[in-house]
Amino acid sequence: MTDVILETENLCKNYAGLAANKNLNLQLYKGEIHALIGPNGAGKSTAIAQLSGELSPTSGKIFFKGKDVTVKPVFERSRMGVSRSFQVTSVFDDMTVLDNLALAIQAHHGHSYYFWRAINKNKALNQQACDLAEQFGLKQHHQLLAGSLAHGEKRQLEVAMTLAGNPQVLLLDEPMAGIGPGGSKQLTELLDGLRGQYSMLLVEHDMDAVFALADRISVLVYGEILATGTVDEIRNNEKVQQAYLGQSS
Repeated sequence: MTDVILETENLCKNYAGLAANKNLNLQLYKGEIHALIGPNGAGKSTAIAQLSGELSPTSGKIFFKGKDVTVKPVFERSRMGVSRSFQVTSVFDDMTVLDNLALAIQAHHGHSYYFWRAINKNKALNQQACDLAEQFGLKQHHQLLAGSLAHGEKRQLEVAMTLAGNPQVLLLDEPMAGIGPGGSKQLTELLDGLRGQYSMLLVEHDMDAVFALADRISVLVYGEILATGTVDEIRNNEKVQQAYLGQSS
């Protein structure tokens, strides 16, 4: 993995004089799963929001495939191939699993105005949605309302929706949040099955998932990257142990 697909250069985000991110230099390689970890309030979600285009940095730059996208809005980055999930599950509870996936596919292809047509009238769309449902272990639930799913299944659905536009980069903001050990294990296995197909930046507190998935880990503390390395390098880093891994949280 030598090709950098997403990169930040001295990225800073300030709020009323407080630095949420400070001189953030982060590289995501093509096909890599890169975990961004750190204590609550370290600036992880702020970093993700800047990478996706939801927040504008105070200073610094963001590059996607070598192109400066610092001022590009969310929809342009999405069309270029950058997709994200959120800490809080964002699905349409009153729609079926299949309809959630179909809407995501249509939106990414710029045809959301067709959504009110019955899904079974578009065989190609129906097949794409069914394929995503099957890939994420939701085939048996595809006609159920999303609101009836267990929380872990909703998280699976949300990650599946991020793949609707065939992105190149997935920005995953705490996908394991709020799900039990069984659901976390299942979602970890699903993400592991995507290894090499997508470049993933994973923000996560579930260290079992992080250590199982990450090719590299960057540790963020007080808005700055304390260390970047392999799982073993981060586990054995004394500064990281003192700042984060040694905590009882």
